[in-house]
Amino acid sequence: MLINGEWQTDTPTFPVFNPATGEEIGQVADGTEQDATRGIDAASAALPAWMNETAYARSAVLYRAYQLMLERQRELAELMTREQGKPLKASMNEVKYAADFLLWFAEEAKRVYGETIPSARSDQRFLVQKQAVGVVAAVTPWNYPISMLTRKLGPALAAGCTVVLKPAESTPLCAIAVFKILEEAGLPAGVANLVTASDPKPIGEVFCTHPAVRKLTFTGSTAVGKHLAQACAPQLKRVSMELGGHAPFIVYDDADPVHAAKGVSLVKFLNTGQACISPNRIFVQRRILDPFLETLQARVSGMQAGDGMDPANSIGPLINESAIEKVDRQVQDAVSHGATLLAGGSRLTENGLDRG
Repeated sequence: MLINGEWQTDTPTFPVFNPATGEEIGQVADGTEQDATRGIDAASAALPAWMNETAYARSAVLYRAYQLMLERQRELAELMTREQGKPLKASMNEVKYAADFLLWFAEEAKRVYGETIPSARSDQRFLVQKQAVGVVAAVTPWNYPISMLTRKLGPALAAGCTVVLKPAESTPLCAIAVFKILEEAGLPAGVANLVTASDPKPIGEVFCTHPAVRKLTFTGSTAVGKHLAQACAPQLKRVSMELGGHAPFIVYDDADPVHAAKGVSLVKFLNTGQACISPNRIFVQRRILDPFLETLQARVSGMQAGDGMDPANSIGPLINESAIEKVDRQVQDAVSHGATLLAGGSRLTENGLDRG
């Protein structure tokens, strides 16, 4: 937990586990409402200097963070795989993707242009100057634990805003690693503050009700997003919400069923299905259903799940026990309503997954 440039050490902690093996991989500061308030206050105090810094100075910090992230790509990827579970190759790709957000907004920081608006009077001109919104509170998810941080931090810092961020309780180590990079890149104390916590609800309530917070950005479930938006409404805080999807995958009978099945096997099992763009429902016209199912069954049966550090595994574990139970309930519900199992259908225990 980082508040006003100081890592908090004299606090209670909570454990972080490797979802593939079940082993504890770290202890992290367990923040409270008071810590969230201190983080917001630090961001508020740092705001005037940061928003009045030149765009080129802000850009330089983000660009240096981009460079450091690429230099430590392997280190960050291995941490992500241990903490979140995805295969190492996917983690390597995500670190590059995350760094690209910093590069993009390092350049965009220098392009925050104003406007000159024509007036109906000859002795009058209208000028529009864009300014930082203020303190931004950010809440990030566990499924993409580094790229979703830089996707929120990059634009806020580039615009001159200061930030207090709460990462998902399942993946705080990735967030800590990113904030250490920002520190090393020269980000001033208090400009970005990190509040880790095992219980997100009290932190979220402070983010929504503290008057110094002028914007809330959240990536997560639709239900939680609705609650946060409602909590922000009394103060008319600006909100940006990236919420859960419910995407259909539709295959008409004029499509190539083999190609379609290969496509759905890629997107459905992306990040072990733990992605907002993964299809939730698949509709296939009956005339091409058989070749579609044959191809999909063969591809799914050929996938190997296990510890993401093993290059032989193409699928990592689900994030935690509750996620496993949810999938199991969904499978049992489908079967009870007439579905036919073609592959899998029960919890995996081989390849070391009995421990995770």
